[in-house]
Amino acid sequence: MKPKAVSRWAAATVALAVFAYHAPVRASESDARIETAFKNSYVYKTYLQDDGFTTEVKEGVVTLIGPIATASHKALARETAASLPGVNRVDAQLAPRGDGPVDSEGTWVGRKVKLVLMFHRNVKGNQAEVMVKNGTVTLRGEASSLAEKALTGEYAKDIEGVRKVKNEMTVATTPEPAEPFTSEKMDDASITSEVRLALRLHRSTTNLKIAVTTWEGVVTLTGSAKTDAEKAQASQLITDIQGVTGIQNDMTVGTGKNL
Repeated sequence: MKPKAVSRWAAATVALAVFAYHAPVRASESDARIETAFKNSYVYKTYLQDDGFTTEVKEGVVTLIGPIATASHKALARETAASLPGVNRVDAQLAPRGDGPVDSEGTWVGRKVKLVLMFHRNVKGNQAEVMVKNGTVTLRGEASSLAEKALTGEYAKDIEGVRKVKNEMTVATTPEPAEPFTSEKMDDASITSEVRLALRLHRSTTNLKIAVTTWEGVVTLTGSAKTDAEKAQASQLITDIQGVTGIQNDMTVGTGKNL
C-alpha cells in the first residue's frame, strides 16, 4: 500500500474511532436530558412523583415501569414523556393501582371529571368534591362565584360517561380576588399532555382528529373538523388549560371525509 493511501486509511480509521466513541456519549447525554426534563415537568411534580414508578431512557426510548395511582395518571405520564424533545417512543409498563377489577364505572368517570377540572385554571378543581352514581355526577365544595360554579358544572357535564350533573356547590359569601396566573412553572410537554387529554376526555371533542404541539406556551392545533363550530369548540375548551398562553388553530374544516 502506498504511503498516501496508508495515511488516508489511517485518518479514516481514527475518524471512525472518534465517531464511535462520541456517538454513545452524545446519546447518553441526550437520554439524561430527557429523563431530567420528564422529572422536572409540571405534570410529574404535580401528579406523578409519589406514584412509585421508575423512568428509564435509552436511545430516545422512554420506559416507564411499575405502579401508578390510576389509569388517568398513566395517560398523563405517557403523553408528557411523548411530548418531550428527542423522544422516539414511550413504553408505558405501568400498572394502575386504583383502576383494578374492584373499581366501578362511576369511580372511573369520577376520576376523569376530577382530572379535567384540575386542568382548567378558571375553576378550582382541587376544591371540588366529585361523586358519581349511575352516571349522575354530584358536585360539592365552594366556588368563588356563580360563574365559576356554572363553569365547573359545564365542564363536568361534557366528560365522556357523564349522563347528568347535580351541581350542589356553594358560592363564597365574600368572593376571593382572582389570582394572576403565571406560566413560568409550566413546561411545553406538560401543557401538550394536558391539552391532549382534555380534548380526548371532553365529549364535544373526543371524536376530533387533532394533533397538538406547544412552543413557549402557545398551543398549535392541526387536524380536521366537520364544522366551524367543532373547530371553535376545540379552541374554547383549551383556552384556560393550565399554562396555555395562546392558541393557533390551524385545523381544516371539511365534510368529514378526512376525519
